[in-house]
Amino acid sequence: MLNGKKILLGVTGGIAAFKAASLCSMLVKQGAEVRVIMTESATKFISELTLQALSKNAVYTDTFDEKKPEAIAHIELADWADLVLVAPITANMIGKMAVGIGDDMLSTTLLAVTAPIMLAPAMNVHMYTHPAVSRNMAELRSRGVHMIEPGVGLLACGYTGKGRMEEPEAIVEEVNQFFKRQSKRADLPLAGKKVVVTAGGTIERIDPVRYITNDSSGKMGFAVAKAAQELGADVTLVVARTQVAPPLNINTVYVESAMEMYEAVANVWQDTDILVKAAAVADYRPKSPAQHKIKKSGDALQLELVKNIDILQTLGQQKTSQFLIGFAAETENLEQYAMDKLQRKNCDLLIANDVTQAGAGFGIDTNIVNIYDAQGLVKSLPMMTKEEMGLHIMELAAERLAGVGK
Repeated sequence: MLNGKKILLGVTGGIAAFKAASLCSMLVKQGAEVRVIMTESATKFISELTLQALSKNAVYTDTFDEKKPEAIAHIELADWADLVLVAPITANMIGKMAVGIGDDMLSTTLLAVTAPIMLAPAMNVHMYTHPAVSRNMAELRSRGVHMIEPGVGLLACGYTGKGRMEEPEAIVEEVNQFFKRQSKRADLPLAGKKVVVTAGGTIERIDPVRYITNDSSGKMGFAVAKAAQELGADVTLVVARTQVAPPLNINTVYVESAMEMYEAVANVWQDTDILVKAAAVADYRPKSPAQHKIKKSGDALQLELVKNIDILQTLGQQKTSQFLIGFAAETENLEQYAMDKLQRKNCDLLIANDVTQAGAGFGIDTNIVNIYDAQGLVKSLPMMTKEEMGLHIMELAAERLAGVGK
């Protein structure tokens, strides 16, 4: 799997940096071409010469030490890599990545990378569980960065707990598995396609502590996103309020209101191949949200609502080559309302369910749907898990995108 693969190995300053020598050697022995970037603090634990000898390539440590006059090193390295592996990565570098700081050779290169990134954290157990570090790692995971979980054991500081960098053999196996999955994805029906999925229920603020929302849990949208990824797509999730956490290792954009959701989708619309609008978007919003908490007074409160942007209809009018899938949660006249929505909003497929049916409502793990296109009912899917349903929907979308079964 690693023969001919170009791996950019980043090494940061922790006691586990000594493991980078074994890691580099193993990658090279399996046929990978390895180039190394070390932080200044990493050079206090292991020498540049060691990694240069093992990688058989010059080691980079200084942003301003340009080895080729005709190229900018951190851009060239970022463009060159098939995979970026930072092992070990410290809490400091994780924090830099999370907020976008580029103040040395490695952090600057990481800002320019478009290849997949894999991180192997190593630090004290209390540092690893610190809320700021946990938040930063969650942010990186939401962008699709792959984390190689540290092991549990005796740490250099004398503590016993989670924080030991995973052993080089296990990391090399993770890298092999990554390229194995990638090679399989190249043959998958959505390989090379960009899929955007919206999920959850939007929030429209009444005042700083109250809002209008709905019962959407996000589970159906998350299932569709996971299915699209399994079929090889490059997936972006646009997520509003949900009852469960989004899937790991999928690029996730968090929003609150209908307008924020529209803007997030509009930002990637031109490059989108398939848009799945599984989110439940508020039709109306308060005309004038209060700047401060509304105090209780009198027996009634009047709230004036105005119409929100209709994201599905707006994008349906704008679409050129995009394949557009809408959702409709109904309580009566399912086919009539579904076909009306499909036509008005220029959808290619419309997934409709009757939320009054047992097993088809919000917040549960199953669903029952009918799928419609411009000619009418395409198929009815009986009760099944949302994960199974997501796969059915995306397989159908892949067929339609390829011109099969239209």
